[in-house]
Amino acid sequence: MTEVETRKLRMAANGVWQAIGPEDEELFACYESLVAPDYDRCHPGDTFEAMKLRARFSKEDQGLLRQWMAIAAVRAAKLPRQLRGAQADRVAA
Repeated sequence: MTEVETRKLRMAANGVWQAIGPEDEELFACYESLVAPDYDRCHPGDTFEAMKLRARFSKEDQGLLRQWMAIAAVRAAKLPRQLRGAQADRVAA
């Protein structure tokens, strides 16, 4: 595995490994910025960053991360067209 592949968060479902969140690191960071403050507010004493680290070995946290990244995708889709275009350009590049 390359260094980039080892940094990506993945989860196994029935033996099939799937990436959690978008593959593009910049887009993943954008998604994080859309949900991390809400996660931190909803989970006192915990942080999004800590949950993300635990997701590497905890199925429960993998599921939480997958759900929060799905929320981020919905929020990103509702962003103004100019911002969505900038995100699409980053993914295509």
